[in-house]
Amino acid sequence: MLDAPISGGSEGAAKGTLSIMVGGDANQVKRGMPAFKAMGKKITHVGGNGAGQSVKLVNQILVVINMLAVSESLLLAEASGLDLDKALEAVEAGAAGSWMLSNRGPQVIERDWRPGFTIDLQQKDLRLVLETADQLGIPAIGTSLVFNLYRALQHEGLGGDGNHALAKALERLAGFRINGRNTDRP
Repeated sequence: MLDAPISGGSEGAAKGTLSIMVGGDANQVKRGMPAFKAMGKKITHVGGNGAGQSVKLVNQILVVINMLAVSESLLLAEASGLDLDKALEAVEAGAAGSWMLSNRGPQVIERDWRPGFTIDLQQKDLRLVLETADQLGIPAIGTSLVFNLYRALQHEGLGGDGNHALAKALERLAGFRINGRNTDRP
């Protein structure tokens, strides 16, 4: 048996470019490699059984905290009157660059909430992160914050939106929208 969670969203699944985090016996990982290579481009044996799931939880923390940063930065850019596309272009190849910024940032700008991964699914994973953090006795402050922002969006019936719709929760707090054409900026 192997545990082999994935990352890369529906786009990665469709393109066969998923990142796969595999936990289990090395010989079994080698045996399963042809199947993994058919689905993913980055396959990493991360340890024994269960290690794949643990690395997936690490991945999910990075995804949601990164999306929080993307959302906050686009909100600041909007409030500053910047051209959002140019601002994104200026920072994505530098130290601030990330998959979430390059792939989900443009969707936020265009207000395209189609999911690569839904808020509802993200919440399932964040519950696992928070339970694990509790069991291990570690703080998960940022993850807890994002979990609660997503919960607010779920209460609005937005659980089927992409996890990048986290930006909507911040927009509600700010009182204006990220879209590069908003005339209601503070």
